[in-house]
Amino acid sequence: MRADAKKNRDQVLAVAGTAITEQGVDVSLRDIARRADVGLATLLRHFPTREALLDALLRTSFDELAAKADELEGMSEPKDALVSWLRDCVAWTTEYRGVTVLMAAAIEDTESALHASCVTLRAAGARLLTRAQAVGAARTDIDGTDLFALVAALAWLGDQPALAPRADRLFDVIASAILTSAGSGGTEG
Repeated sequence: MRADAKKNRDQVLAVAGTAITEQGVDVSLRDIARRADVGLATLLRHFPTREALLDALLRTSFDELAAKADELEGMSEPKDALVSWLRDCVAWTTEYRGVTVLMAAAIEDTESALHASCVTLRAAGARLLTRAQAVGAARTDIDGTDLFALVAALAWLGDQPALAPRADRLFDVIASAILTSAGSGGTEG
């Protein structure tokens, strides 16, 4: 990629991150291009769809959350690892307003640009859940898909101004509903 094209791409991604944090995932692509000081055609050349832009923007975060799951898997008690990862995942999804709706749709849509990243993220959480279940620290009647849905639900709470003050308490309620009193190590958060 030419240096000027890379510079434009990086600028679009930086501006898109800020714009989505401020206005949500439905922010105008035209507005992102204007704020990045590039033409809409330039933005679309790099990112032909909104999902392609979001995938490029979010992939690093997805990868970091998956790596965090790997790290926690090797260093923490199963219960603690699961709760820590859940908390990080919910905090991240709350940062980008409206991303949970896209993630929920993308997990089922194999044609979505976000599909692979969402599947990777769900698998990371599922591994931590399975590990906690194996030691009796988490209920066995839920799976990775349920966990992914709970992350989306908790993140949605953070997106709602009237409910955001309750988000931390409700996280603890959901975490305690996932966890059992058996198993080794830690508390709900």
